[in-house]
Amino acid sequence: MSYVDFFGMEREPFSNAPDARFFFNSDQHSQALTRLMYAVDSNKGLAVLVGGVGAGKTTLARRMLDRLSEDRYQSSLLVMVHSGVTPEWILTRIALQLGVEAPKEDRLELLRQLYDRLLQIHESGKTAVVLIDEAQMLQSRALMEEFRGLLNLEIPGKKLLNIVFFGLVEMEDCLRLDEPLAQRVALKYHLKSLTATLTESYVRYRLHIAGSRRMIFQPESILAIHSCTGGVPRLINTVCDNALLEAFLRKLNHVDLRIVQSVAGDLGLLRPNLQQAVPRAVAEENFAVTPAPAAATDLDDIESMLDRLEFKG
Repeated sequence: MSYVDFFGMEREPFSNAPDARFFFNSDQHSQALTRLMYAVDSNKGLAVLVGGVGAGKTTLARRMLDRLSEDRYQSSLLVMVHSGVTPEWILTRIALQLGVEAPKEDRLELLRQLYDRLLQIHESGKTAVVLIDEAQMLQSRALMEEFRGLLNLEIPGKKLLNIVFFGLVEMEDCLRLDEPLAQRVALKYHLKSLTATLTESYVRYRLHIAGSRRMIFQPESILAIHSCTGGVPRLINTVCDNALLEAFLRKLNHVDLRIVQSVAGDLGLLRPNLQQAVPRAVAEENFAVTPAPAAATDLDDIESMLDRLEFKG
C-alpha cells in the first residue's frame, strides 16, 4: 500500500512532473497568461515572463502552449537545456517546428525558407508563435542578435513571428547583451511566489485533483510549509509529498506541524522559527482571519535549496 491508497486518493497530488490537470490558476497565473495571450494576439513581437526557481514558469509555458489552438496558431515550445546552443541551432529548430521542410545549412537561405513559411502561415489566417523556456540559458550576444533578426521578419503593419521568453530573473542580463532587443520587449510579467493564503489554496486544490475528499494538512502545518518553502510551488510539492509519506508511515490520518518540521529538517529547509511548535488555536485564528505575512526568506537561500532538490530530465 502507498500513501495514495492510505489517504483514499487516485494519484499522487504533489509530483513535480508537468501535468496539466494540476495547473493552479491563481490570480497572478491568470493575469500572466491573459497578458501573454494579448501580446501574441496583438502581434507585439516579444513578450517576457520572469520568475524565481520553481515559481511555475515551465507549467505556465505548457499551459500557454495548450491555449494556442491549431486552428488559430502555428506554435512551438523550445526548452533551452544548456547554455552551449548556437544561433544556427536555434534558427534551424525554430524553422523545423514551424514547418520548414529540409532546412538549408546556409543561414541566408534558411532565413528565406523561414520567411516564406511565415508568409504561408499568415496567409492561412494563423499566427506564428515560438515559446522559449529556460531563456536565461541564452547567454551570448550572438543569440540575442539572432532573435532580434527573427523579429525583423515582418510585412507592412504586422510582425510575422511572436516570441515569448520564460526564464529566471537573470534573463534580464541576457537581454541587456543586445540593447536593441531589450528595447523591443513589448510586455513583461514577473511571476512571484505564493502567499500563505494561496499556499493553503494550492495544497487544497492539488489534493482535490488527486481525489482526496478532505483537507489532510492541519492549519499550523500549512503555515509551516509556507514558511520553510517561501511559497515556491516546486518546494511546496516536495515538502507536501514527503509529509504525506511520513504521515502514512506513522499511520496518521493527517499532517501536523511536527511532521512538517521533520521532513523540512531532512530536506535542509528547517528554519529557526519552525523549531518551536505553533499553538493550534493561534495558527487557526491567524490563518482564518488574515493572510500570514510572506516568510522573510532570502531569494538566494531558496534558490540554493532548490539546486539541491531539483531534478531535471
